[in-house]
Amino acid sequence: MAREVVTSDIKRRMIEQTEALLAKKGLHGTSFTEVLQASGAPRGSLYHHFPGGKEELVLAALGTARDMAILSLESLRGKPAEEIARAFFVLWRTVLSRSNLDAGCAVLSVTVAAHSPALLDGAARVFRDWRVRLGDLLIEGGVPKSRATAIATLMISAAEGAVALSRAEKSFEPLDSVAVELQAVVKATSKKRR
Repeated sequence: MAREVVTSDIKRRMIEQTEALLAKKGLHGTSFTEVLQASGAPRGSLYHHFPGGKEELVLAALGTARDMAILSLESLRGKPAEEIARAFFVLWRTVLSRSNLDAGCAVLSVTVAAHSPALLDGAARVFRDWRVRLGDLLIEGGVPKSRATAIATLMISAAEGAVALSRAEKSFEPLDSVAVELQAVVKATSKKRR
């Protein structure tokens, strides 16, 4: 039993470190050597845990990115739509702040660099899951159902772009500007105003 716990812990660390490296270095900048070094995993563990190689490991990291974002979004359930929009951009600001403006979105990094249909499909599933979850929360928060999916898509797309601009410019200003504008859009669209 103890060996299984250690094995699953090593695998989890490898996945988490891959997600973090993808967010900082992108798909092509993330190597097995760095994953092993960052996770403290033994050299032979890579193909033991991920017999499908880098693609399998990256897909697992995409799943972690999806789950972490959905967990954060779920903490907003029942909040007014404007508060959801504000908190959504605070999450992205936190990513930038913790990394000293050096990390973005692991899912976007895979999307822009992958040629593998499996990786592109994996990234698409993550973005769809985020849009659906965010849309549902916006509906609960007062955004009309007819507008929620489009606004969720706008929020995610704008955040991804603003994070890229903030990283490139080494400034929070692009993200903060987009956050203010999208909060205004959500407030104007929402039926529940506080």
